Amino acid sequence: MDVEWWAGLAVIGYIALLLGIGHRTGRSNSMADFSVGGRRSPWWAVAFGMVGTSLSGVTFLSVPGWVGDQQFGYMQMVIGYLFGYAAIIGILLPLYYRLKLTSIYRFLGDRIGARAYRTGAAFFLLSRSIGAAFRLYLVVLVLNETLLPPADALGEWIRLTGLIGLVLGAIWAYTRHGGIATVVWTDTLQTACMLLAAGAAVYLIGDGLGLSLLELPGAIADSGHARWWFFEDWSAPNHGVKQLIAGAFIALCMTGLDQDMMQKNLSCRSLKDAQVNMASFSIVLVLVNLMFLGLGALLLMHADATALTAGKPDLLFARVALDGSLGVALSVLFLLGLVAAALSSADSALTALTTSVCVDFLDMDVEGAGSKTGKRQRQRIHLWVSIGVGLLILIFHAVNDTSVIAALFKVASYTYGPLLGLFAFALLHPGPHPHLDRFTPVVAILAPLAGWALEQAAVAQGFSFGFALLPVNGFLTYAGAWLMAQWSQKA
Repeated sequence: MDVEWWAGLAVIGYIALLLGIGHRTGRSNSMADFSVGGRRSPWWAVAFGMVGTSLSGVTFLSVPGWVGDQQFGYMQMVIGYLFGYAAIIGILLPLYYRLKLTSIYRFLGDRIGARAYRTGAAFFLLSRSIGAAFRLYLVVLVLNETLLPPADALGEWIRLTGLIGLVLGAIWAYTRHGGIATVVWTDTLQTACMLLAAGAAVYLIGDGLGLSLLELPGAIADSGHARWWFFEDWSAPNHGVKQLIAGAFIALCMTGLDQDMMQKNLSCRSLKDAQVNMASFSIVLVLVNLMFLGLGALLLMHADATALTAGKPDLLFARVALDGSLGVALSVLFLLGLVAAALSSADSALTALTTSVCVDFLDMDVEGAGSKTGKRQRQRIHLWVSIGVGLLILIFHAVNDTSVIAALFKVASYTYGPLLGLFAFALLHPGPHPHLDRFTPVVAILAPLAGWALEQAAVAQGFSFGFALLPVNGFLTYAGAWLMAQWSQKA
């Protein structure tokens, strides 16, 4: 039996297991169970599952592929993450638990006004939809380009659309009842599958290079691919200071101001459990990213030794795992890890997007959400959200020309910047601010446009903010809100 059969059986069994978990955990009709799991989730399951959500297909494929261009420079951002996570643990989680929030954007409504609340939720919908599409796109692209035979342009689009439909259909099937209560447990399983695949790849590639486990760290350090810090060129986007700052704000925004990630923390039994979860998650995430970068260095060493080419950096892991030289077991584990990456990158995102639409825009947590009619409406919204993400993936396939992880952080600089600025204003200037509130959507739109113009002007002078553009956009949003608040009070 060849690798395709083994992989097919493993994937079918894996999806059947996910559907079983979804059936077992999805027996409640209430919006509270769908959105925050009735606040009964154990912290250790949340922490482990959050690692998988943060990794997704981006870390599984794009981080190892990035080593050829950036070496271990990504660790500059990863170290910066720790500062952002510390702010979440010490500031945001106590705030969210004290206010007993289901949607974290209600905080903006309490401190500024209703338009700020809707604006924050709208930017989350935009940010997370694009993020989920990027992550799923990378995995579907690998499946399409490595497992299926070449096709003409029309055939490729038809095939890609079919793959997207299968992945999103599976996610919708196992999350439509249980929501976050299901996602906490399915993401735990999916994290284990991804780490198993990566660990097996590290061992087998090292073994193929004649290296024992104890020799691997030294060989990676001497490979010429393991440089961490870049401080020579201040104008370069990967300068160490910029990357540290960017990492701190990316973690703060893409975790602490993101309904998807916070929804899992809010499903914990208590604030203390949520804080322990975040602290554990922070440490594990650093170690896991270091392992994936080490895998990237080993993949490059293997490619040099075997004259293997991948075409796109994001496809390097797939080419090595599926060429058969390292055995059928790695090929099957890789495909299983890839499917896990695809599902974990989207199931919690679709659940959080559905929660935001239902809670932030339809007030379904207040009225009628637990009835049969409310449940059917929520499931229809869940379906339409899934279709919307699928369309975004097709759009991204038509225009993408860069590494997915770079594209993801670049877009996040513009979509999470307004959230950062609005939350900063709400924290520093308790309201409400009814005069400012009516201008909030305008400020949130104009600030990232100003940030884009500022970046273009800087690039023309030989300087780039890089991923540190996120806090720049956040500051512009905060400054715009403060100026409008001052002007509206005097007007």
